[in-house]
Parts: sequence; structure tokens; C-alpha cells
Amino acid sequence: YRKLTDPAQRKQAYHEIDSVSQLAAKYNIPNEYDKLMASIGSEGSNAYTSNDVTCYVENIPNNEIENWAKVQSDRFQNMVIRGFHTELEAVYEEKNITMASDGDKEWAALWKLLTPTHPYGTQTTIGEQEHLKNPSIVNIQNYFHQYYVPNNVAIVLAGDFDPDQTIGIIDKYFGGWKKSDKVVRPEFAPQPEITAVRDTSVVGQDAENVMMAWRFKGANQGEDDVLDLISQILSNGKAGLFDIDLNQKMKVQGADCGSEGLHDYSAFLVEGVPLKDQKLEEVRSLILEEMEKLRKGEFADDLLPSVIANKKLSYFKALDSNDYRASQMGDAFINDQDWEQVANQLERQSKITKKDIVEFAQKYLRDDNFVCVYKRMGEDKTLKKIEKPAITPIPANREYESAFLKEVRNAKVNPIEPQFLDFKKDLTVGKTTKNIPLIYKQNTQDGLFNLVFRYDFGKEDDLRYSYAAYYLDYIGTKKMGVSDIKKAFYKLACNYGVSVGDKNIQISLSGLNENLPAALKLLEDVLHNAKADKETWTQYVAQTEKSRLDAKTDQQTNFAHLWAYGRYGKYNPYRNTTSIADLKQANPQEYIDLLGGLSNIEHTILYYGPYTEAQLNKLLAKEHKTPKTLAAVPQGKKYKLEETPQTEILIAPYEAKNIYLRQYHNEGKQWKPEYAPVEALFNEYFGGGMNTVVFQELRETRGLAYNASAYYASPSRKNEPEYFYTHIISQNDKMMDCINVFKEIVDTMPQNQAAFDLAKQSLIKSYQSARTTKFGVISSYLYYKNLGLDYDLSKDIYYALPKLTLQDIVKFEQENMVNKPYRMVILGDEKNLDMKALEKIAPVKRLSQEEIFGY
Repeated sequence: YRKLTDPAQRKQAYHEIDSVSQLAAKYNIPNEYDKLMASIGSEGSNAYTSNDVTCYVENIPNNEIENWAKVQSDRFQNMVIRGFHTELEAVYEEKNITMASDGDKEWAALWKLLTPTHPYGTQTTIGEQEHLKNPSIVNIQNYFHQYYVPNNVAIVLAGDFDPDQTIGIIDKYFGGWKKSDKVVRPEFAPQPEITAVRDTSVVGQDAENVMMAWRFKGANQGEDDVLDLISQILSNGKAGLFDIDLNQKMKVQGADCGSEGLHDYSAFLVEGVPLKDQKLEEVRSLILEEMEKLRKGEFADDLLPSVIANKKLSYFKALDSNDYRASQMGDAFINDQDWEQVANQLERQSKITKKDIVEFAQKYLRDDNFVCVYKRMGEDKTLKKIEKPAITPIPANREYESAFLKEVRNAKVNPIEPQFLDFKKDLTVGKTTKNIPLIYKQNTQDGLFNLVFRYDFGKEDDLRYSYAAYYLDYIGTKKMGVSDIKKAFYKLACNYGVSVGDKNIQISLSGLNENLPAALKLLEDVLHNAKADKETWTQYVAQTEKSRLDAKTDQQTNFAHLWAYGRYGKYNPYRNTTSIADLKQANPQEYIDLLGGLSNIEHTILYYGPYTEAQLNKLLAKEHKTPKTLAAVPQGKKYKLEETPQTEILIAPYEAKNIYLRQYHNEGKQWKPEYAPVEALFNEYFGGGMNTVVFQELRETRGLAYNASAYYASPSRKNEPEYFYTHIISQNDKMMDCINVFKEIVDTMPQNQAAFDLAKQSLIKSYQSARTTKFGVISSYLYYKNLGLDYDLSKDIYYALPKLTLQDIVKFEQENMVNKPYRMVILGDEKNLDMKALEKIAPVKRLSQEEIFGY
């Protein structure tokens, strides 16, 4: 197949591959890996490949470590390639997704300038379209045998387990893995020095921006300590040079930076987004002016100590995450870094001085040794259409189980006792000394806190709060400038924010509890004394207008607006905005005063931190001033999910090689807690992950998508309806295939007892190993309260699951999804779609971009 160039011959060869796959499916199961992982309750099965790494990820219960090791040992020593041509087609679909992203093209162009003769610059992770047309199973097998060997692999574990016992299990299952003498890291000629600015441009329909990068040595050479600090000195969201001079002053739409540490070379990266009608060259110049300030040391002496303090705060927060700890160890292995080098980074950084920073910047971050990519608006004529192949669906063989799967499924393990929340014991629901509702949980683990003032109204009640919250970021108070406020919070190692959702507003404060009194005092001052002015408001409105224009260029954002229109109709959370004309005429001080007035409206206080209730109440009484009687929350027009009494199709335009397609059904059925167990099990069986009917039928057997799913959604609040939807991103010429397959599997859901038992087993194990801790306990309480419950519903679900049968979810599906009317929403380019076939299904309503965005 790889040697053929004639299209007819290639088509015939592909047909033969397709036929062989059909024949093989009679004797073997296409894929059992997802079944194996489901059987042990693993979540988040994933794999990724990047410049220097291929990584396989599982999140497993700690009582299944031996079964996990048994499977992975066999997997990585005895690979068998199955479903090759359908998985290749899934990679085509992934390529279609990346081709729709100008950011991916920009990233590739940037690294080509940085490393013109190194693989970082000469190839991308997924490859080019031409590469995907010429796959070689032989090459894949050779690659596997050369690199999938123990002297080229690290097993990284992070979590709650016994180290000695686990090492014994690893020895048992991986100890016989034979090393190879063929593992040689490829060596490449050193890249030429960058002694003059190199630049290029890429074009596409996404919003414009400019990226710059300076090249450095590999991640294990020690430069990343300083680069990491420099990125925070320039941009930390509050007190960096970019933050103060560019973002807060609204000289650009946005500027940011960071470092990328790879094995052979690293890069310091800067990105800038222009204001409306601003040239990319001007954005570049403004950023370079800030880089010059860095080289001259024109930043506050206390900024570096503040950066270190905030890095420590972020580090200790991150340590709560198993994913973070595992990724740190994995990166150390890939980059050939000693673990001591990684673990002691903060200690080394604490000794770096401002003089060290300035000297480093003067030597390496010059104005003559960087590369630059301009992302400009335009038509990318290099993109080619990939014709869909004729694939005969591979039988899923759900009813078959290998002896190995049965062995793993039936292995005896010590069960994990589930832990459910008891809101009467795990938190305190009371009132402050001023009679304000208080939900309190003490933090006995560290010195960090979260304090939230929560209001039960949001954008659907009054849009002005949303604009006020964003605008607050750009103004100061009567006594402090905006940069002074940001610096003060950064120095305290505390974060604050005002978030306005559809149904609630939250004023949040978090950080080191020892600094809570000072941080709360400062926050209250900001909220009550913020001072607006016409100049900054005009700039803010201009930025808002530019953000709206940029949003229209992005594929995912277009679909988000279409999906909201499809569920809610014309009045929806995405479309409900204040016009730019009205914003220009608004009085900004009236908007800002709304935030100061929040303390006069009914609200609830949430706290997770080291303080006792008495200590917290004393602080709140001093700093959080409220009247004796609080006003009721405002009431506006609520968003309402629309029902789907008849089948209809909504389509909105976006030029790309793929479509976004969802089908939505809502018959107004009110949610009840007793429905929860069967709904959870249905999602686990039908469309919520890899080992589901949807994923197997759409991807594994037909290669129609990189990802496909379906979900029966329950509401977030009492008295709101449930609804069902299907989701897929697929190549344009596969649209009708996707629609037809979804109709087939929804109207006649494949029923298999073995697959059902596996789904139930997996879900039960997920509940057994799930843990809700820290502020999450308060969040869970609020979630269930919104549903009208005062207890942890997951306990009821867990104990109901063993009694549920396959026929229970079949009945549930037949009652709620089979032969129902659906509203189909499609984002795509009509001229590349089979519109005649689509119009035979139902009336097609064409929506313009202006209709789905509302502007």
C-alpha cells in the first residue's frame, strides 16, 4: 500500500486490508484493553506522544495495582496490532481537528525557526497528511521492539499505596522484561546560533496574534530555574511587567509568556494579541520594550521575593494532585534530570538574585537572537481534503471475552470501602454573628484558605455585574492605583476574583491564611472604593468588542454558541449580551458600585481554612460590613431549556475540513433523585467513555471520529429538566454516516450482558475509590442543596447499582431516547456537506453567525 501511487490501486489495496480485518474479526476480539481497564475500575485511560515522550496514563484504585501491573506487563511486552485501519482513520480525524487550529500551525512554524534542522522543527507530533497516507505496520512493529524496552521506560506511580508492596508487584510482573542494546538516543547536529531576528507568517481564519521565542539549552542544563522566574517577573497575572505596563493599561488585547523545557532544546516564549486595528508589529514592539526593561533591571526590588512566595504557594497546592506529582517525575525521566534537581528547584530559585536575573537576560534574551511568527488572517491554501475510505464495520464482538480478561475480572482483591459525605459531620452549616449563613470546614492539613461570598443570582438576573467584574481588573481605588492593588495581593501571596455565572456570583479570596486579615481588608476596600473613569471604560469596551470579533473566528467558540442556541433557543447564556453601543453609553461608576453594593444583598459565606469558627467570625465582624437587614437577590428572566417536540436541524457556517455535530432531545422530564442510579449506569454503558457502545461503534468499528460520545444529562438545579444528547466531530463527507450510525444505535441499542456487567463493575469501583475532600466538601453540599437534597446522593447510587439489570437500562433508554424527535445542530461548511440527504431527515434551519452570537 505504501509503495502504490495510483489512486485506483491504493483504493483496491485498502479494500483488501478492509476485507482481511473483517476476516480477522471472526477469530479475535478487536480490542479488549478498554474492557480490562474498566474491569479494574480505572478512569482516564489515555496516551499521548510529544517531542521526546510517549506516555500511557491510567488512574486506578489502589487495590487493583496487581491487576494493573499484570495487564500492562503483557501489553508492553507482547503488543498485537488490531483495528489498524480504523484507528488510522481516527488519526485522520485528529489531524482534521489540528488543521482547524491556527495555533498548531503557528507552533510548528515557531519551532521550525528555532530548530531548523532538528526534529523539533522539521516535523510535528502527528505528522503531515502525506505521512498518514503511507502507514507501515512493519515500521510500527520495528519501532515497538526497539524502543519499548525496560531500559527506555519509566513506571511512574503517585498516590495512596504501600511503596514496598508495590515495588514487589512491579518486580513480579516487569522483572523478566528483557533489556535491549539497540536503544540509542538519536543525535543531531547542533543548531546554528541565532544571531539575527528570524520571522515568518502563517495564515488562517483564527484571530491574529504574534509569538516570539528565544532558544535555550535542554531542560536538564539548569537554565530553566532562571527562565521560570523571568516568566513570572514578566507575567504573573498581577504584578509582572506585562501585567502592569501592557495588560492593565490595555495597550494590547493581551500579552503573556512562559518557558517550554524539552530534552535537547528549550524555549522562552512570548505571545501578544492586538487590539482592534492594532498592527502585530506594534504589539511586538511594545513587548520588546518590556523585555528591554527586564534587561535594564527596571522592575521593583520586591518583585522577585514575591514571585518566590507565590511559587511556593502554587507548589504546595499542586502537591495535592497525583497527576502533578506523576507528571513531575515523568518529565524528570524524559529530560534526564536527577530527581534531586527537580525536587530542589524552589530552594535554588530562592537564592537567585535580581542581579542574576538581569545578567541572564542581558546575555540570552537580547533583541537580536529571537524568532517571530505572525499569525495573520487569511485563507490557508495548503490544506488538502482527505477522502474518506470505504470501511466495512468491524464487529465489536462485545459478547466475547478472552481467558485473560476473565482472569483479571475474576481476580480477588481486598475491596475498598467507599466513603460518602455526611454533611452533619463533615462541615458546619450555621450563621455568622451578623446572622449571615456560613458554611464552614476547618483545614487541619496546611496553612491555606479559601473564603467565598456567594450570591444566588447571576447574569440571567442582571448582566451588568458581569461587565463590572471584568472592568474591576483595570481600575484602582480612591487611594490605590490598579497596579498597586495587584502588587499588594501578589506580595501577600493571595488571590482574589469576582466570577459572575448564569445563576450565581462568587467573590473569592484564597492563599496563605496568615495573610487573610490583610487580604480581606484589601479586598473589601477594592470592592467598596473602586473608582471608575471614562478613559479606562472606553478602553475596556473596545477590548470587549475585539474579544467578540475574535470569538467569531474560532471553531470551538462558534460551536459553543450554536449548541447554546440549540438547547435554549434565541434567549440563551451565550447570546444574552449587552450591545457595544449600550456599553459605550453606560456610566461605568454605576456598574462598579454594583459590586460594592453586594454586601447589602443576601449571601452565603463559605470558608475552608485553619481558622476556628470563632476566629473567622471575629475577622468577618471587623472587615465584612453589612446592614442589619439584607436586600433580596434580584430576579430576572431565567434561561429555559427548550423541548424538542419535532425533529429539526439547525446549521451554522464555519469553513473547515470537519463538522461539529450534536443531537439533542428534551421532553421536559423533571429530574428525581431516584432516577440517578439508572442514569449513571446507562451513561457508563452507552456513551460516557471508551468501553461504551458509542465509542466502539463510531470509532473502533468504523473509524468515523477521533472522539464520539453520548450523555443523558441531569440538571444542576431542582425543577429543571433532564435531556439527552450525542456528540461527534467528524470529516465533512462522513456526516451522514455519523447521523445514520447514531440513529441505529440509539433506536436499537446493542444489548450485551458481558458489556453491561463490566460497566456496572467499573462504576461500582469508581464510587469505592472516589474521595471528596477539602473545599470540595463545601462544593458538594451546595451542589446537592441546589437539587433540593441535604445528603450525598452518590451513596444511594452506589447501593442501588448491584440490583440494576441490563433490562433496567434498556427500558430506560426505550422510554427516553428511542424513536424520539431530536434537534440536530451542525457547525460546518454547507458546500462540502450532503445537504440533499440532510434535508430528507427534517427541515433545515440555517442560522447566520450573527444569529448565534447575537451581534
